[in-house]
Amino acid sequence: MKIISCKVLPVLAFLLMSFTGKTQFLMDMIDTTKEMGKGFLGLYKKFDHIRISGYIQPEFQVIQTRGGKTFDGGDFPADVNNRFMLRRGRLRFDYARFNDKNQPQLQFVFQFDGSERGVFIRDFWGRFYENKFQDFSGTVGMFARPFGYELNLSSSDRESPERGRMSQILMKTERDLGAMITFEPRKKNHPLKNFRWDVGVFNGQGLTATTDYDSYKDIISRIALKPVHISKQLTLSAAIGTLQGGWLQKDSTRYKMVNGAFLADKSGANVNSKAPRKYYEADAQLKIKTKAGATELRAEYWWGIQSAAASTSESPGNLLKEPIYVRPFNGAYFYFLTNIVNPHHQLGVKFDWYDPNTKISGTDIGKRNNVTATDIKYSTLGFGYTNYISENLKLVLWYEIVTNEKTSLAGYTGDVKDNVFTCRVQFRF
Repeated sequence: MKIISCKVLPVLAFLLMSFTGKTQFLMDMIDTTKEMGKGFLGLYKKFDHIRISGYIQPEFQVIQTRGGKTFDGGDFPADVNNRFMLRRGRLRFDYARFNDKNQPQLQFVFQFDGSERGVFIRDFWGRFYENKFQDFSGTVGMFARPFGYELNLSSSDRESPERGRMSQILMKTERDLGAMITFEPRKKNHPLKNFRWDVGVFNGQGLTATTDYDSYKDIISRIALKPVHISKQLTLSAAIGTLQGGWLQKDSTRYKMVNGAFLADKSGANVNSKAPRKYYEADAQLKIKTKAGATELRAEYWWGIQSAAASTSESPGNLLKEPIYVRPFNGAYFYFLTNIVNPHHQLGVKFDWYDPNTKISGTDIGKRNNVTATDIKYSTLGFGYTNYISENLKLVLWYEIVTNEKTSLAGYTGDVKDNVFTCRVQFRF
């Protein structure tokens, strides 16, 4: 057997750790009768469950108006109506440890996002598995909130370039610091093997804040039916979920909707009380196998109560020291996806809406007390084509027609010109 030199060993180490499924031919080249070979084999065994993955999403966009506001990658600069940008650049490290029965013991994940705007942490969490009953696992750290389907669908897999407006406003950056217990049976004969139940406790601010600014926590629970085959051609999955939480209110004034207008509650009891944040969701996905590949239908509906500022319904990233506005909201996402010719070619249509205040609409916005542009409902019709060129490369062409309801507010008496076209190339490894 040919002995591997010291200079070659580090290179082989990298290859072994990166491509663990195809490394036996390299292991056969190592002389394990020597101390260096034994050390290298120990290194391989220690790190053989490391996986490195990532993707980048360079894209070109055009919007109808210079300086247009959009949820497709952020607002355009004042004099710009087209741009190149690196929407995401993700690098993810996974480490998994198994026991002598090949059962998972723990998992560790670190992922960050880099672009021309900077480098940011996206995931930093650990998960441990219970192996006596093989039913439970626990997750702690910075990870995606277990709420909704689209929110937890990876940006590398999602067919539309961005998540819906509602997701971005209510659950900005999707992730939060917290702890979660998951019930998900791993035994094949378990009567509940097709179900998953997540229950977590989170700070509430997500990545919009550098630290927790109050003692209130969000409790999130989601019960999901994992994909099940209801026939040879049909696969169904579904879920329901809730978020129960809120923010610390420092100002004495809290506005609530009464008879289509905001009325002020200036009770001193509001100071240091909890401004409510309560969400509910239901979603379902139906996949139909076809000759060309598959056709998929998705539906997701959110509703609840959001407390925020006058100028935005976005979940606050900092402790608000101004009057709180409590708004009832709803919104939804609908997808129609179908392969044409073969699985490499896909057409998609997506419709979503977000109504930040269901108690007022239309021309009453701008006429009633304290109602602002924050309360305007938006609907988005998106459609496009995706070419899955290879396992590591795909092309997305997507156009979105964004419609706001007509109001009595200046600048919103008609539809704002903010339709967006996106051409994206994704490289993935």
